Amino acid sequence: MSQKVFIIGLDCAPPALVFERWKDRLPNLRSLMEKGVYGKLESTIPPITIPAWTCMMTSKSPGKLGLYGIRNRVDYSYEKMIFANSVHVKEDTVWDILSRRGKKVILMGVPQTYPPKPVNGFMVTCFLTPDNESPYTYPDSLKEEIRSWGEDYILDVNNFRTNDKDTLLKQIYKMTENHFRIADRMLREKAWDLFMMVEMGVDRIHHGFWKFSDPDHSMFVPGSKYEHAIRDYYVYVDRKIGELLTHVDGETTVLVVSDHGAKAMVGGVCINEWLMKHGYLNLKERPTGVVPLGKAKVDWSRSMAWGEGGYYSRIFLNVKGRESEGAIDPRDYERVRDELKHGLEAITDEKGVNIGTRVYKPEEVYSEARKIPPDLIVYFGNLSWRSVGSIGLGSILTFENDTGPDDANHDIYGIFMMKGPGIKSPGQREGLRLIDVAPTVLNLMGFEIPGDMEGRVIT
Repeated sequence: MSQKVFIIGLDCAPPALVFERWKDRLPNLRSLMEKGVYGKLESTIPPITIPAWTCMMTSKSPGKLGLYGIRNRVDYSYEKMIFANSVHVKEDTVWDILSRRGKKVILMGVPQTYPPKPVNGFMVTCFLTPDNESPYTYPDSLKEEIRSWGEDYILDVNNFRTNDKDTLLKQIYKMTENHFRIADRMLREKAWDLFMMVEMGVDRIHHGFWKFSDPDHSMFVPGSKYEHAIRDYYVYVDRKIGELLTHVDGETTVLVVSDHGAKAMVGGVCINEWLMKHGYLNLKERPTGVVPLGKAKVDWSRSMAWGEGGYYSRIFLNVKGRESEGAIDPRDYERVRDELKHGLEAITDEKGVNIGTRVYKPEEVYSEARKIPPDLIVYFGNLSWRSVGSIGLGSILTFENDTGPDDANHDIYGIFMMKGPGIKSPGQREGLRLIDVAPTVLNLMGFEIPGDMEGRVIT
C-alpha cells in the first residue's frame, strides 16, 4: 500500500483530447495510462470548477456541501448571493483528514482553498484570491519564501474572455511555467505525503481558443495562427508533468484528474428573456440596452421565476411565504416547476430543431440538498449552449456572450489516471465518478474511508 500520493489536476481536461486526439503527442500522460488505470471521470451536477474540486476532495455532492456554483443564495431575497470560497466549505477534505493523522500535505492552486486554512504542511491558494497582496499561503511565511525564490505565484490570467489572443496566450504560458517551477521546488525541498496541484491554464486556453482548433465548432476559423494553440499547450503541459515526475519515486502513486471536460459552445440561451416571453418574469419597465437582471426593475409581485447566467442555468421560483413578494402559491410549486421543465426542454435553435436541453430537480440528483438550492438546474443543449442572464437583448438565442468572448462550455466527463505500486490490473475503467477520488486517495494511504463519503475506491 502506497504511503505517498501525488495528484496533478488539469482543470477542464476532456477525455477526447487526452485519451484519443493527442494521445501520441503526450508521452508522459500516455505512459501513465498504459502502465496504470484510466477512464472518463463523471463530474458533479453541475460540472463547474466550484464546487467540483471540493466535491472531489470531500467525496460529497454539491447538495451535501450546499454549494451549487461559484455564486450561491444567502437567503430568500432576490439579489443577495455570495462567492463560495473556502469559508463556506464545512465538510472535511482529504487534506483535513490527513493533517489530523499527522501526514504532511502540500497544496497548490486547488480551487476553493482561498482564504487559506491551516494544514499540516503548506498551501498556496487559488484563482479566487483577489491579488498577491492578499494572504494566499499557509503558513504566511511561505509567501515570502516563494518571493525569495524570485517568484510571485501567478493566481490567474488577467482576463480569459478577451479578443486579444496574443496577450492571453502569453499569459497562460507565463502562469503555467510559474506554477510548475514553484511546484518543482516545493516537491524537492518540502516534506510531503500528499502533494496536489491544479493547473487552471487548461481551462483558460479552452475558453479562449476552442473555435480555432475544433472543425466542428460553429465559429471554426480554418488556417488561423491559433489553430494548434490548444494542442501545443497540451504538449507543453505534458512535458512539464514529465519534469515533475522525475522527483517522484516508484513507491508513490500518481494521479492525474480533471474536474470536468470541455466541448464546443454553440451559443447562448437568454434565460430571462425566455421567462419574460412566457409570462414567468415581468418588468416594471424595459431597460435601455443590455443590463444584468439585478439592475432591471422587476415587478416581483407579478413574477414567478428568474434565472442565472453561466455555463449552466439555475432557475429560482418566487414562492409565497418564502420570497418576500412571492407570486406562486406553495400548492402550485410542483406544477410550475413541471411547466418550466417541459417548456425549457422544448427550446429549439434558429432552425426550429430542439437543442436537447436537460432540466434537473435538485432532489432528483442529490441525496440531500442543503442551504438554498436552485429550484431547477438547466443544461441548455446538454451544455452545448450557455445561459445568458442579462436582459435587453430582445431575443431568446444569442451568439454573443454577455461576459466576453468564450468558445467552450463545460462537459460532463473529465479524466482520471492512476499509476503506482498498488495497481494490480492496469487498463481502462468504466463508471468512474469524481466523488470516487477522495476515498481512493485515503485507501492508497492506508486510512479508513469515512462513512459519510459518497464515493467508492477505484482499484
